[in-house]
Amino acid sequence: MTSTNLKKTFRKGQPTFTPITAPPRIVTAPIEPEFLRLPKPGLLCPITGLSRSAINQLILPCIQNKGRPAVRSFCLRQRGAKTGIRLVDYASLRLYIRRHEENTFCPPPRRAKGGGTK
Repeated sequence: MTSTNLKKTFRKGQPTFTPITAPPRIVTAPIEPEFLRLPKPGLLCPITGLSRSAINQLILPCIQNKGRPAVRSFCLRQRGAKTGIRLVDYASLRLYIRRHEENTFCPPPRRAKGGGTK
């Protein structure tokens, strides 16, 4: 079947089909999620490339973060349930990543002062 839909019309008792075309969808900016789900064990997050354990160290109180998670997260669970869905605040995670940017600029080496002879 082609990408165009067919509209059924009737002319003098006989059905005919005329193609209908839809305008192309134009996306002007990438859509950023508000929340991320944790990736399945053994897989990486498709957006950030971080592993499940790396994200857990950022969102859950643990020894590595001294009991103070650096990234906000939310747990959605039914009343009385032991488990739920953990959602990571994407804006908080992006901010954390950007705060830990490394400067890749290497200045030229300095000359030693007073190294010349008289």
